[in-house]
Amino acid sequence: MADDADVIVVGAGLAGLVATYELTRAGRRVIVVDQENEANLGGQAFWSLGGLFFVGSPEQRRMGIKDSPDLALADWLASAGFDRDREDHWPRKWAHAYVDFAAGEKRRYLHGLGLRVTPMVSWAERGAGTATGHGNSVPRFHITWGTGPEVVRVVREPVLAAAGRGLVTFRHRHRVDGLITEGGAAVGVRGTVLEPSAAPRGVASSREAVGAFELRAQAVVVTSGGIGGNHDLVRANWPADRLGPAPESMLTGVPAHVDGRMLGIAEGAGASVVNRDRMWHYTEGVANWDPVWPGHAIRIIPGPSSLWLDATGRRLPAPLFPGHDTLGTLRHILGTGHPYTWFVLTRSIVEKEFALSGSEQNPDLTGKDLGLVLSRVRKGAPGPVQAFLDRGEDFVVRRTLRELVDGMNAIAPGPRLDAAEVERQVVARDREVGNAYSKDLQLMTVANARAYWPDRLTRVAKPHRLLDPTHGPLIAVRLRVLTRKTLGGLETTLDSQVVRPGGEVFDGLYAAGEAAGFGGGGVHGYNALEGTFLGGCVFSGRAAGRALARGLA
Repeated sequence: MADDADVIVVGAGLAGLVATYELTRAGRRVIVVDQENEANLGGQAFWSLGGLFFVGSPEQRRMGIKDSPDLALADWLASAGFDRDREDHWPRKWAHAYVDFAAGEKRRYLHGLGLRVTPMVSWAERGAGTATGHGNSVPRFHITWGTGPEVVRVVREPVLAAAGRGLVTFRHRHRVDGLITEGGAAVGVRGTVLEPSAAPRGVASSREAVGAFELRAQAVVVTSGGIGGNHDLVRANWPADRLGPAPESMLTGVPAHVDGRMLGIAEGAGASVVNRDRMWHYTEGVANWDPVWPGHAIRIIPGPSSLWLDATGRRLPAPLFPGHDTLGTLRHILGTGHPYTWFVLTRSIVEKEFALSGSEQNPDLTGKDLGLVLSRVRKGAPGPVQAFLDRGEDFVVRRTLRELVDGMNAIAPGPRLDAAEVERQVVARDREVGNAYSKDLQLMTVANARAYWPDRLTRVAKPHRLLDPTHGPLIAVRLRVLTRKTLGGLETTLDSQVVRPGGEVFDGLYAAGEAAGFGGGGVHGYNALEGTFLGGCVFSGRAAGRALARGLA
């Protein structure tokens, strides 16, 4: 059978679109195969806040941030903790290459596509509290003006233009069930045609089969995403030795179609899947009061001031403060035997410090509405945050601490909180607020955050007593684990070519994005520096597209 195209791209998310864009720039013909409908073009990236990791950017310099490739690489390697000779061989190389990209061409590449970022640089994932440990030493989280939908748009539009020229064909509602290999090389895909679906973006779609298909090409690029929508697969890969037992229940931070099927299919065909026990799940999940997919969770991106209590009412130990060490906090929480925690805070803190992850939860940034963005510095909670205060099942708002604890107990799935113990924790914390200095490490962190003037202006509330009624009412938020990112995946070279278990390349097979652990089979190692997921899709998809554009007959 004659080739149907030069390349088949499996997955119409950001990495797949970038690979397709690069291929079409070179005049190559591409078939994009995806099990979802056209409404889902762009995949998970559409739902993101659009945070991007840049090093030494103009925005950083305007904020007075002194960053460098050496500092960023030191942070990356300290966070990654690479310790596996075999499985970390390519991830180490990808880490060095990605930091170079983030410090150099990444911004120019995206800027050339039309992407712009907001002037304020945020400081996400501040780390475990030591200079040699996990976390960002300086703010590096650049939010896209237009958030995730804009990241998708700037790549989608040239791909659609290439489709108009006959270079790209989309095969939506085509689920790949197997790779076609001949002579040890990938030469195509086969699978099931699913019934048409008019479901909106992100909504779980039918899996009713209406036919079969087979497509051939010179090469196949797998960009099908990770496993976060498949809780069974998350639990099967869960690193109980490092994090403790998997939670009995979890919320879901990605659409249901992020099912990990292609990882098993590629492995069955002879590809190497490495570091499958490395994953990135958040501890600050709340149930979406207006869900799109089953178990739809929203992550609170907190400022540093909320008092964090475990399910029994004990304060989380230093340095497990909001916005610091995601997986360290997750490990501690699971060690308590209860997979949920509580934030206790005030109206003043929620108004200034609560941000919600996701494009749909940030209509000002997503809609590029400057007036709405400026309203964030005014008194009052942003509209999406207020909607959760009014309707969210995990939120409790009360005037007094005793009433607050009663409300927390009303929704607690585990042990009842002792009001006297919660009061002891709150009062002890409040005693430390009277001076500009403190023995409380969390209040030291707040002072450090407020030393960065963009945080002081827009992100971190002025320290105050939680029991000060002028800052009330009091608020409690029940936080649950939400699934998100797969940090391991298909092992790939720096050209995004898939590797076999013995180390030799798998001819004709490439992988990019989350399916490849964002590059190499695990470029983040054990811990991720925030803002690196979208960029990893761009970098690895670009590498696959460019390598194939050079190397195809």
